Amino acid sequence: MPTLDAKSSEVLLFSYKDGLLAKVAHDLKMRVDDFSIDVAEDLSNVKATFRANRISVLNAMKQGRDDYGTLSDSDKKKILANINDDVLESRRFPIVTFESTAVREQGTSRIVTGNLTLHGQTRTIVATVREDGQHWMTEVTLHQPDFGIVPYKALGGALKVKPEVKVTVRVPKP
Repeated sequence: MPTLDAKSSEVLLFSYKDGLLAKVAHDLKMRVDDFSIDVAEDLSNVKATFRANRISVLNAMKQGRDDYGTLSDSDKKKILANINDDVLESRRFPIVTFESTAVREQGTSRIVTGNLTLHGQTRTIVATVREDGQHWMTEVTLHQPDFGIVPYKALGGALKVKPEVKVTVRVPKP
């Protein structure tokens, strides 16, 4: 079972603005920079470990597209501090894990069921993994409160982040 990491694979996170002041906020595209994924050739077994404090803010998103240059380096540092300190509490919960419990073929895709431990809470998730050229690709939407995470908010809730965060994972096929 090969071990994959940020050199060969990609894990992206997408958060979305909400609230009365959403027009002045930003949807965000982030990347997990430190992880390992052990995956069987046929996806029959998947185990992954992610470092909660090793996330980078890549850029803002506008209408689903990258919006480069909108966020300064200072903005990105503030966002990361909020993520680490207030949202993920990465000092208290430094590791996120996933371990598959079942895999079922569905045409050229696989339905992977497994346990995700995030923020000290374990929940079962189901992901459809599809072939994308020379890669396996999945997209999962996580509801932060399911894992005991209070979505970020400021200014009395007038500026906040939606509770759903989209996670995409792309790994090379063996």
